[in-house]
Amino acid sequence: MSLTFNFSGKVVLITGSSAGIGAATAFSRAGANVVVTGRRADKVSEVAKECLKVSPKQSKALEVVADVTKPEDLRRLVDTTIKHFGKLDVLVNNAGAGTVTSINNKDFYETYLKVMQINLNSVVYLTHICVEHLEKTKGNVINISSIGAMGPFQGCTPYCMAKCAMDMFTKCMAAELGPKRIRVNVINPGPIRTEFMEAMGMPKEMSDNAFKACENLTVLGRVGESVEVGDSILYLASDHAAFITGTNVIVDGGCVVAYNTNADILKTN
Repeated sequence: MSLTFNFSGKVVLITGSSAGIGAATAFSRAGANVVVTGRRADKVSEVAKECLKVSPKQSKALEVVADVTKPEDLRRLVDTTIKHFGKLDVLVNNAGAGTVTSINNKDFYETYLKVMQINLNSVVYLTHICVEHLEKTKGNVINISSIGAMGPFQGCTPYCMAKCAMDMFTKCMAAELGPKRIRVNVINPGPIRTEFMEAMGMPKEMSDNAFKACENLTVLGRVGESVEVGDSILYLASDHAAFITGTNVIVDGGCVVAYNTNADILKTN
């Protein structure tokens, strides 16, 4: 039996929703009132138009241009959401970015601080200021982590550290907020075809080649698509997952399994 999702009347805030995984999450199609936010107004508007097209009740998404690394922007984001919709049911902490760096680089520590700010500090602060609203709706939080939280990737130390800390933050919040009937879960994607690598400064051709190489990391022999993570977000936010909290959902095509079972293959590819 296939699952159906009904978020009619629910208010969903997704950070980093102007592209990639955030943009692919189909809350509008399921009837939700969605807050689309990102740093680029044109991208935010573009996704909001798509939300309107698929919304069964033609609900217009709320557009908020904001930078998650700025606490004042996060406060404005939440205040605008509550003022416009009157409540908040689901918070998806999706915004994130990585930078390739080495401990020997002269700017390593500055890079570390920036990566922590966008991937971890923003999540902690936004969750902190949303709890009072989520408590009223018995809502839930979904954090988007990475399989980088589960094992090291050379040159990505700050990113792996931030995502590992996010996983633990999720578990701590699940324990702390459970009595308030707020569920908190985390998704750990593997290689997913997004603009993530290009955002790190990698040329598109190099990014395409990198995704091609990533096919060797999965037991399914391919990289994932944003919508496949989006579907997992939709499930965790729904009543179908009403008894799930403090859990990691790994969406990686078997990368973590491959680390243990296909070590020789990984070394030669």
